[in-house]
Amino acid sequence: MTKIKRKIIKIDEEKCDGCGLCIPSCPEGALQIVDGKAKLVKESFCDGLGACLGECPQGALTIEGIEVEEYDEEGVIAHIKEQSPDLLGKHLAHLKEHAHELPQYHSHAGITACPSARVLHWEKKEEEAAERVKISSGLRQWPIQLCLVPRRAPYFQNADLILVADCVPFANANFHTDFLKGKAIAIGCPKLDDLNAYVTKVTQILESSDIKSLKAIHMEVPCCYGLLHIAQKALSKSGKDIPFESVIVGIKGEILKEVGSKGAG
Repeated sequence: MTKIKRKIIKIDEEKCDGCGLCIPSCPEGALQIVDGKAKLVKESFCDGLGACLGECPQGALTIEGIEVEEYDEEGVIAHIKEQSPDLLGKHLAHLKEHAHELPQYHSHAGITACPSARVLHWEKKEEEAAERVKISSGLRQWPIQLCLVPRRAPYFQNADLILVADCVPFANANFHTDFLKGKAIAIGCPKLDDLNAYVTKVTQILESSDIKSLKAIHMEVPCCYGLLHIAQKALSKSGKDIPFESVIVGIKGEILKEVGSKGAG
């Protein structure tokens, strides 16, 4: 992996007594205790913002600017999902809180480390543009924003519910015909909104309505995986044993992955 000069946590092993108090304070899950000392799992997992600094009673943690591996947000997400799925909400909240700080620590070659904020542009060739055809909207309810929908709304009763990241319909041109038709919908942004409030709301909808199935549709950028976390946690808390699917949409609108499962487990 490319090395750049950026800020990263430094651990003084002579001062570290292995108490482990720094471990739960790291939103990236980048620290672990090895042979009685705190260690970085990987350089690329530390964002250098120092969330763990105030937790060390020995003062063994500091921040330094050196040549190290660049921060790997996608790697962090994959690590968290594999090792500590419950940490994902905390990590995404940390990204939201420090969004204004991330570019100065993580950017290189003009690209910010958080993929959701990466500025991209592409041209559509004329031959790629399909002939304009007027189609009717698949929407059959109002409101649609997760903060606004009533948990006992009539359109949720005996419905197939899709939980959708709000960028998805703009990216995927066939959203209405492929996903929305005949479904109840709730939309939100897992990066900018309150994840815990969303988990509570979706749980309430599942508990209050006879939902037949749940599908989470989100973008490919790492922070958007928070929507999957919301859906899975709400399904688990509700205890509902219903079909669950997730769909990942690329930033150019293509369907990258569809995964289906059964039950609340």
